[in-house]
Amino acid sequence: MFEGLGDRLQDVFTKLRGKGKLSEKDIDAAMREIRLVLLEADVNFKVVKMLTDRIRTRAYGEEVTKSVTPAQQVVKIVYDEMTDILGGSGKGLNFAHHPPSVLMLVGLQGSGKTTAAAKLAVMLRSQGREPMLVAADVYRPAAVEQLQALGAQIDIPVAYYKHKSAQEIVEEAVGEASRAGRDVVILDTAGQLHIDEEMMQELVDIKSSITPSETLLVVDAMTGQDAVNVALAFREKLDFDGILITKMDGDARGGAALSMKTVTGKPIKLASVGEKVDDLETFHPDRVASRILGMGDIVTLVEKAEETMTEERALKLEEKLRKHKFDFDDFLEQMQQVRQMGGLEKVLEMVPGMGSISRAQGLDMDERHLKRIEAIIQSMTPDERKSAHLLNASRRRRIARGSGTSTQDVNQLVKQFTQMQKMMKQLTGKGGGMGMLKRLFPF
Repeated sequence: MFEGLGDRLQDVFTKLRGKGKLSEKDIDAAMREIRLVLLEADVNFKVVKMLTDRIRTRAYGEEVTKSVTPAQQVVKIVYDEMTDILGGSGKGLNFAHHPPSVLMLVGLQGSGKTTAAAKLAVMLRSQGREPMLVAADVYRPAAVEQLQALGAQIDIPVAYYKHKSAQEIVEEAVGEASRAGRDVVILDTAGQLHIDEEMMQELVDIKSSITPSETLLVVDAMTGQDAVNVALAFREKLDFDGILITKMDGDARGGAALSMKTVTGKPIKLASVGEKVDDLETFHPDRVASRILGMGDIVTLVEKAEETMTEERALKLEEKLRKHKFDFDDFLEQMQQVRQMGGLEKVLEMVPGMGSISRAQGLDMDERHLKRIEAIIQSMTPDERKSAHLLNASRRRRIARGSGTSTQDVNQLVKQFTQMQKMMKQLTGKGGGMGMLKRLFPF
């Protein structure tokens, strides 16, 4: 979502890095470019003015003029201020002292609320909670069926009672969750085509009847500043606690996310970053700012790696790397791990500097490419997977036929794998960031 914005900002910083000392003229020129980049990214104009004014004030100060690396200091200032407008620090969800906790999702129709409810249930279950979904949208055709289908897919119960009002459904579901030992109730309420007084009153009545521990407004990042206007209207009528922003993986310009906290006063708490049911993340302003500015996000990278790789597997892999025994089976296992983490492109975006480099080089990182590699490796014999030097011309032709690919595809993979093995030998024993990445992502 922030690719275009990030690349443009990094272009501004590149110009500054070519100067040993920054003059006021240099800073003013950079501020003009930053202001233009933010406005083109659909950031609220008041937020743009506030942000650039704060950056300029700090950039004129001693921390830049007396810095050994003034350009880097400007990047640090932009990072600090961008983190602040995004919300400062991550805000967690509120839960009741006595379960069940009720999490109420509200928003316009088409914002992705029903899917977000299912994703939230999956996230909370991974944290050791026992969620229940509630189909409280009695107006939209197939809304109940959609939530029930999602519930069946993720194996989480969905409460719904025919011929009852939304408020009655919610009240009965909370009682059922309490009896069944479910500690979290997630309400999928009716979406609105626009801000409607009658339907808004229904949400107000539901909220007052069950007093949710958290009311989340679901907004679509693709709608830009319209999402901010929607948030302002809901805040006036309902006073929600936080925001769940969807379609953060889309090609939106990022303005909604950058404007939301400052304009509405409400924090973004969760972000949907993909189409899979586990593609929901806690929104960390500092990590998002870091990604935007091309500084990567190693903390999230390590967290995702820990979710998909056990300590035993990591130690086994490290031992193989140390003894230079990394083979195609290990490579395949790592590719599958990367897919569980959201794909190679998302992983590279979290490695400092790699996101823009991979885009500039046009690396082929889509799902089809990963599946093609997987098919080639699975068409090898066990001995071939362990020893790449066995792969002569006839074996490569056989593998190509068996995997439905071309001999050229097989040759390319073998060449890349051989190069990667050489690189791993060079990295073995080195510490620091590369040592950590070597352990986690040996490709």
